[in-house]
Parts: sequence; C-alpha cells; structure tokens
Amino acid sequence: MARVLMITGDFVEDYENMVPFQALLAMGHDVDAVCPDKKTGDTISTAIHDFEGDQTYTEKPGHKFVLNATFDDILVDDYDALYIPGGRAPEYLRLNSAVIELIQHFSIHNKPIAAVCHGAQLLTAAKVIEGKKVSAYPACEPEVTMAGGIYVVLPMDGAVTDGNLVTAPAWPAHPAMLRQFVALF
Repeated sequence: MARVLMITGDFVEDYENMVPFQALLAMGHDVDAVCPDKKTGDTISTAIHDFEGDQTYTEKPGHKFVLNATFDDILVDDYDALYIPGGRAPEYLRLNSAVIELIQHFSIHNKPIAAVCHGAQLLTAAKVIEGKKVSAYPACEPEVTMAGGIYVVLPMDGAVTDGNLVTAPAWPAHPAMLRQFVALF
C-alpha cells in the first residue's frame, strides 16, 4: 500500500478534500493531510462548491476537517504519492515556497501526483506541467496554458493521466481520478 501526502488548507473544496482522503484510507493506503502553519489535531474550514446552473459554481460553508499530520514534521521522501485538492486553498498555498518545493520534489522523482479543480494552481506555480496534458476547473485554463501545460477539456466527471500526473476538473471526477491515481502506485 502507498503512503500518500495531501496538501490542504482553509476553504479547500470539502468533497475534494474529504472524499479522496477517506477513499484512499478505505483502500488501505496511509494518508497524511497537512497544512502549512498548522499541526496534527488542528482543523481547517472547508467550502462546498456546487454546480447549480449559474455561470460559475456556488459556495457554501463546509465541514471542519481535522489534520492528521504536521506540515513542519513531514519528510517528503517518506511518501509515495501526492494528492492536491482544489477550492480556494491553492490560491494562497501557492505563495508558500515550502509547498512549491514539496510539489517539485514529487515531480522530479516521478512520483504520482493527483490534482483536482483549482489544485492546478499549485502545479502551475511549481512549474511542473510544461508539455503535460492537464485538466482543471475551466477558470484555471489560462494558468495551465501560461505554465506550458496542454489544457484538456473534460466533462466534470472525467480525468486525464499524463506520465505521473492525474488531473480532473472537479469533484464529480473522483471515481475516474482516483482509479487513475491508484493505478500509478
């Protein structure tokens, strides 16, 4: 079984945080959920994004998610794979140089990386998608393209794998994304 690191933060998309976390645990993998400047037992606030026919998603308060590891204590070499949920958290997590270095480490060592929705913002900031097929929430297409990625338009329940990278546009893609991600383990 794999040891998976999940980088998360306040106002991460609730489903994109909780569902893969629980699904990977249910499959028997170890998953450590971390957030910079927080430690084991601290919580993050989540937000639920829904598709209700508006020009963009709507946002509602989600749950409090309890972190099960401390960001400052992790040893990146101890992990086999990286999972990056979306929501608003990637918007500010990409400003943290330690987060960027961590993502680059996984990429350089060709370890599996999965990102959903706005998680692509962390991939673009880390400059790890040049020449790779990447899907993300449609609003992230300009960032993916500017970072040299090849943006792939998918239905909301689709996912794409390119090498060690699995990406998807939103939480309805969990089955496809997780199936492809776990296949890389």
